[in-house]
Amino acid sequence: MKNHTSKKQILNPYTEQEGYNCFGCSPNNHLGLKMNFFEEGEYVLSPWEPSDHFAGYKKVLHGGIQATLLDEIASWCVQIKLKTAGVTANLNLRYKKPVYVNKGNLLLKAKIDKVERRIAYVHAQLVNTDNVVCCEGEVKYFIYPEEVAREKLYFPEFEKFFIKE
Repeated sequence: MKNHTSKKQILNPYTEQEGYNCFGCSPNNHLGLKMNFFEEGEYVLSPWEPSDHFAGYKKVLHGGIQATLLDEIASWCVQIKLKTAGVTANLNLRYKKPVYVNKGNLLLKAKIDKVERRIAYVHAQLVNTDNVVCCEGEVKYFIYPEEVAREKLYFPEFEKFFIKE
């Protein structure tokens, strides 16, 4: 059976905004994670290559960096799937296996589990090169109506997230 979902690149329209320097997703923050994103089916994905300077102990990716990666992928999932923005209300993670900075690329995955009123429940995972889920959890995201997201969080026009076809 053929898979009919295709991976679609997500652009980062925030790069057009003055003062933008997000630690998670700015391509110009030389200290940052420089994440980029794709949409595939119900998921937002981010392939990411760890560097030694993100290690905690003995080539293991620092837990705080893992949390940041999962928080960031959840944010982008909300923006793409719900077409608005918000702020993290709660981050509840389970660190299941060590994540090594010297064993290849990682994959961050997120999908919306449910939305109740103005809270989005996002399931986020960090997967290693052997396709093992090393860290996962739920990110509760307080979401704003689109107009408020534009005003308070500089949420761009949704069309700017994708290449015009």
